[in-house]
Amino acid sequence: MLTRFFHRVAFMTLSIFLALSIVATLPIFAASANDLLGEKVTLVFDHALPNVPGKSVKGLLVKYGPGGSTPAHTHAASAFVYATVLEGAIRSKVNDNPEQVYHAGENFFEVPGDHHRVSANASDTEPARLLAVFVVDTNEQNLVTNDKE
Repeated sequence: MLTRFFHRVAFMTLSIFLALSIVATLPIFAASANDLLGEKVTLVFDHALPNVPGKSVKGLLVKYGPGGSTPAHTHAASAFVYATVLEGAIRSKVNDNPEQVYHAGENFFEVPGDHHRVSANASDTEPARLLAVFVVDTNEQNLVTNDKE
């Protein structure tokens, strides 16, 4: 039983690292005027895990223009999120933990039920990008729910 669990974890970890490798090599495109006003989120992959029925790995590429941010939010109830900063620096605050700044190459994670209170470009002059990799129920379509004002 434990061996099967460790095989699943190893497969998910390998899938995440492969996805990160692919997305990290994506070219940096010039941002449009709309992108520079805040954030742009793009689904870059969605793959069912063949040895974990009902679960998928989904990747969101988040691009922030200078000073851009995402509203406070939560993720799907089943979501484990592993985020890696690809470019620039990201300010992040999860739950009541202190706000932190993550630079290119650094990462953070969120467990199911976490409240992402701050997610923002740490720079007012340079763009930033991060890859958020979700391990989530396959049928989950709504990955992000913004707080109500």
